[in-house]
Amino acid sequence: MKLFVTLVLVLCIYLSGSDSAGLMQKSVIFPTKTDTSFVRLNAADFSDLTAFTVCLRAASEENRNYTLFSYATTRSNNELLIWQKTNAQLDLYLGPVVGRFLLPKMDAWLRHICVSWESQKGEITVWVNGRRSLRKVGGLGGVVRNGGQFFLGQEQDSVGGTFDSKQSFVGETTDVNMW
Repeated sequence: MKLFVTLVLVLCIYLSGSDSAGLMQKSVIFPTKTDTSFVRLNAADFSDLTAFTVCLRAASEENRNYTLFSYATTRSNNELLIWQKTNAQLDLYLGPVVGRFLLPKMDAWLRHICVSWESQKGEITVWVNGRRSLRKVGGLGGVVRNGGQFFLGQEQDSVGGTFDSKQSFVGETTDVNMW
C-alpha cells in the first residue's frame, strides 16, 4: 500500500511530463494518514528571506492538527511552518516565533490560503478565500534562512525527514506558490 500511495503522488505531480513545471494547476491528494506520503518541493536557490508570501489551495475533513507547508533548515525544523490546528486555528511558525490566527474551520471545500510575513515591521497576515485576517506582529527583525528543504504533506522533525503520521496532511493541495 505504501508503494501505491507514493506512486500515486509521483504520478499526480509528473503527469504533465515535466519535473520543472511546478504545481500550478496540479492537485496532490494525500488519501490517508501516513509518515511516508509527501511532496518535496525543489526550490531555486535563494538568499535569506526577510519577507514572503505562501499561497495554496487546500481541503481536508480531518479534525486534528496537521501541516500545510513545511520548510526546515539545520537551524530550525520549523524555519517556516504553516500548521492547521483542530480548533480552526492556523499557526505560522518562524523558528520559535508563532503567529496564531482563528479562522473558519477547514472542510471538504477547497479554500485559497495565503500567509504573508515581512521582517521590518514583523507583520503577519493571513487571507482565506480573499478575505484578510487582522494583522499580527511576530518575527520582527528575523530572517528565514536559506539552505533548507520544502515539503507538503508532512511536518519535518529534521531537515528532509523524521515524519510523524499524526502530523501528516490528509486531503487535497493544489496551486502552491511562494514569493
